[in-house]
Amino acid sequence: MFVTIAIEKLLTPDINKPARYLGNELGAKHKPWNEATVRWVLTYPEVYELGASNLGHIILYNILNSQPRQLCDRTYLPAPDLAEKLRQSNTPLFALESRRSLTDFDILGFNLSYELGATNILEMLDLAQIPLTWKERDSGNYPLIFAGGQTATSNPEPFAEFFDFMALGDGEELLPEIGLIIEQGKENNLSKQALLLDLAQIPGVYVPRFYDETEAGEVVPNRPDVPARILRRVSPPMPAYAIGLVPYIETIHDRLVVEIRRGCTRGCRFCQPGMLTRPARDVQPDDVIETIERGIRETGHNEFSLLSLSCSDYLALPAVGTEIKNRLKDENITLSLPSQRVDRFDENIANIVGGNRQSGLTFAPEAGTQRMRDVINKGLTNEELLRGVKTAVEQGWDKVKLYFMIGLPGETDMDVLGIVETVRWLRQECRIKGRKPLQFTITVSNFTPKPHTPFQWHSVSTAEFKRKQELLREAFRSLRGVKANYTDVRISGMEDFVGRGDRRLSPVIRRAWELGAGMDSWWENAQQAYEAWEQAINEAGLSWKYRQVEEGEWNIFEGNTDSYNAPLPWDHINTGIEKKWLQEDLQRALEAATVPDCAFEGCSHCGVCGLDFGHNIVVQPPTIPQFSGHFKPNQDRLQRFRVYFGKIGEMALVSHLDLVRLFDRVVRRAALPISFTGGYHPGPRISIANALTLGVTSNGEIVDFELTEMMDINKFRHALEENLPSDIPVYNVEEVSVNSTSATRLLEEAEYLMTVETEDKIAQETWQSWIEKVLNSSEINWEKTTKSGKKKTVNLRDRLSSLSLDSYQDNAVTLHYIGSCRNDGTMLQPQHVMLMLEKISGMELQLVKVHRQRLILAAS
Repeated sequence: MFVTIAIEKLLTPDINKPARYLGNELGAKHKPWNEATVRWVLTYPEVYELGASNLGHIILYNILNSQPRQLCDRTYLPAPDLAEKLRQSNTPLFALESRRSLTDFDILGFNLSYELGATNILEMLDLAQIPLTWKERDSGNYPLIFAGGQTATSNPEPFAEFFDFMALGDGEELLPEIGLIIEQGKENNLSKQALLLDLAQIPGVYVPRFYDETEAGEVVPNRPDVPARILRRVSPPMPAYAIGLVPYIETIHDRLVVEIRRGCTRGCRFCQPGMLTRPARDVQPDDVIETIERGIRETGHNEFSLLSLSCSDYLALPAVGTEIKNRLKDENITLSLPSQRVDRFDENIANIVGGNRQSGLTFAPEAGTQRMRDVINKGLTNEELLRGVKTAVEQGWDKVKLYFMIGLPGETDMDVLGIVETVRWLRQECRIKGRKPLQFTITVSNFTPKPHTPFQWHSVSTAEFKRKQELLREAFRSLRGVKANYTDVRISGMEDFVGRGDRRLSPVIRRAWELGAGMDSWWENAQQAYEAWEQAINEAGLSWKYRQVEEGEWNIFEGNTDSYNAPLPWDHINTGIEKKWLQEDLQRALEAATVPDCAFEGCSHCGVCGLDFGHNIVVQPPTIPQFSGHFKPNQDRLQRFRVYFGKIGEMALVSHLDLVRLFDRVVRRAALPISFTGGYHPGPRISIANALTLGVTSNGEIVDFELTEMMDINKFRHALEENLPSDIPVYNVEEVSVNSTSATRLLEEAEYLMTVETEDKIAQETWQSWIEKVLNSSEINWEKTTKSGKKKTVNLRDRLSSLSLDSYQDNAVTLHYIGSCRNDGTMLQPQHVMLMLEKISGMELQLVKVHRQRLILAAS
């Protein structure tokens, strides 16, 4: 029997950002439960702010919900406060839209995008009251548990015990195929073993139970009817499915993100995504432009990002970006790009990423010397680096981020110090008279070898990482205008240990989670996670292996080639790139020989191109249109509408700042001619009269909108109501003079209903006498601490206009009061009324519910 979770008992104002868990964002899909044959849950095993803005998660969620007879819900890693509530109340983790326990679904998929994310997955399974391993689950009726994502595709073996199957490579076409097999399996009443055998026949599906690991470390089938090697799936980008969720709270990537190019053929030897996503596939420019323009209007976002491993290698970028900026010129839209090729950065790209809200610029030289950039096949010269950074300065940027790595194969201390010299040289060469020197933020990460790359045979040393970081810290001390950040060495060591491990690591991962490891890539938890991992490794008897990570085992530049042909735990994953080619490319690295980008020059013969994986698709760039200039805020103020609205139901759990962002997006979606403020960061003239406390409902909120054009009041109201959530009803709209005093300044008082409980039954007459004592008092003081830390005595009675008993029950009453509510800080909150009643009664009272009935404005 399916039971929905009583979410109102879990999601209360004492939970941090409760709007994370509502499942009612714009773009959320609520398909009828009983009309679906196969029911999915897709999870991103991180907190909501990360997961809900992940492009792959959004695309797959939208694709699965577009399939007939399939339903896809979603969930994320609960923050510690909600996780504690779930455990204390014995409530299983739930899916957001349906609010059903995860055990009610047929299939549960996790995005395993980085090595240490596995402990978060175990945490979520435990919260869902689902056994952690496939062996434990076989004895019960549980959903199929699978993982996809880069780490799952790279080396699934350390995680093999936890999943019924793995989805390798791109999921856009693979997951619907999996859904059809599950649908057929349910119709035919197949056993789990038979269903998994059917799934194993799908290219891209790896079922670990059908494979064993030999003593030599080779993974081989344990039955004849499954493939010896599992093919990585390749799918073309599908930008239309990127238009999706618009969260109420601010997320990590709080913008519309559209993929313009999938795959990278630059051939950087350290880069696993560059090897695991070949061939390169460009999206047609018209598809990108149409998706962005439609997406901005449908979502209300004021920022979009074009996504690729190397955006600058999308040759149509200048033309596409310029066309989009031209079309959306009047809407204050910003374009951001992830780390881009500095050698392709020019004035055209500067135009499309610049403007009133100029986004940051990030380049990744990776190494500090030309020799090391050749060793890693970065394909970047000093001249190209200088030209790109100088272009940024000439186009108005005064801050640039640079990414470097240390611990690369063949690296010397001179190469490490070359990072400092490169930054010093760039600051010197990019000086412009009359402007302050260029500021740099440097991120120095620790190189960890990844499977399926030419450097997969290399060994790292965390002790060397520490020494080289200290070398850099000392050298950077003499360089002004530079802020350097360093990746935690402990995290790098754990990533390497897990990322290139074998099946012996599944118990270690589980034990590390039991000992408190979780959210391991977050620096706040690094020490706790490191200690948990260290103990788990020691208990498993694998400390000899971890010491090799700490001290270094070998250096491929020292000619240790004996192990190159030995089986690797991931050899059974067919990524398309031949192992022999990786060995040959490693030899080229030893000789500092570079390989050209095969998307634009000759084939590098890596083995990818063919029937299974396709070929590179490079779109020739269209003509770059004339740039029509950056956004200029229209500050005309021709009309003002005052809107009286409510904040009821679950919208009470959306904070005031998130409500401000919501109105901004509603105005964009409704295409209202909003007026903008001036200044460096122009914003829409939308003014909410007063902030409502989180968790408080209201029927009496007020917001002013100022427009640049005259608009019929009924059309305005209709456009607003069409784009607001149902729990933000509009009660009235009136036109007021644009020169009149704003509602924010006119605000005088607020009227509230508040429900108060007591442990024991209190007579109605007693309540009435307490109220009369409050009203008859001339002074009830409260000591307030100001922002500066000073103590200030406030007479709360002066702020109370009226107080009465609205309704009575045995141990609960609802009180009605009117009190001060001015934005200068003169306010009487429900907690203040409670304080006055407690002082009068001498009893401890509990405030259980607050509702604001109206805001009272002074006569204008």
